[in-house]
Amino acid sequence: MYATSYHRASSVEEAVKLKSQHEEGRYLSGGMTLIATMKQRLAAPSDLIDLRHIPDLKGISLDGGNVRIGAATPHADVAGSSLLRSVCPAICDLAGMIGDPHVRHMGTIGGSIANNDPAADYPAAMLGLGATIITDRRWIGADEFFTGLFETALEEGEMVTAVTFEAPEKAGYAKFANPASRYALAGVFVAKRPDGVRVAVTGAGANGVFRHGGMEEALASSWSPEAVMTAEVGQADMLADMHASADYRANLVRVMAKRAVQAAG
Repeated sequence: MYATSYHRASSVEEAVKLKSQHEEGRYLSGGMTLIATMKQRLAAPSDLIDLRHIPDLKGISLDGGNVRIGAATPHADVAGSSLLRSVCPAICDLAGMIGDPHVRHMGTIGGSIANNDPAADYPAAMLGLGATIITDRRWIGADEFFTGLFETALEEGEMVTAVTFEAPEKAGYAKFANPASRYALAGVFVAKRPDGVRVAVTGAGANGVFRHGGMEEALASSWSPEAVMTAEVGQADMLADMHASADYRANLVRVMAKRAVQAAG
């Protein structure tokens, strides 16, 4: 790795100030992606600003039906939260599927969505739940936040501080995981909300996470596992790589969607 300076921020304000002082600096959350890319010399930040020790960025709270999860909350905390499971077990189940125990205890929800890996799980949950991503500057709807492969609406130096969403009536998640990395070859998050149905797909899209309108319409008409199987999943926008062809991923999306609805009940 290249030489870098480490800073442990104790508040959001301190972290933002440190970032403004170091143009080539990077925020560090769980480090599951950033540290790996630094080891491969694909990233060389001058400074690392550690966000893991900022109390305001951690924790899960429930206000009525509104859920708030701090950006530095580890996956393991989400998976094991009885409070969160009482209103949205699907996101707890999703968090429990991420990587291995080490990754789940180090990786954070904020780091995952800010990185927006096209095969990551949390982007599907945020898009499927119609979540709002809160930063140190503004609130961004999930539909506007995820803009492409490893790309988001975040501006230079902007920090994710929390995510919030309204507890759904029903929700479920299913994925077909790569046996080595545990990343999704195809993962589908379905949610039935007061304002309608949302279906989000990760791991399969050539442009990253996306909503599937056909499945949303099918489930809005009939909330059943069989309904999603009638929706067409085209190959044109599917990712094709050494792990799976576009045709195989298109079929996986339909199967995972069916399982997600079954999981939702």
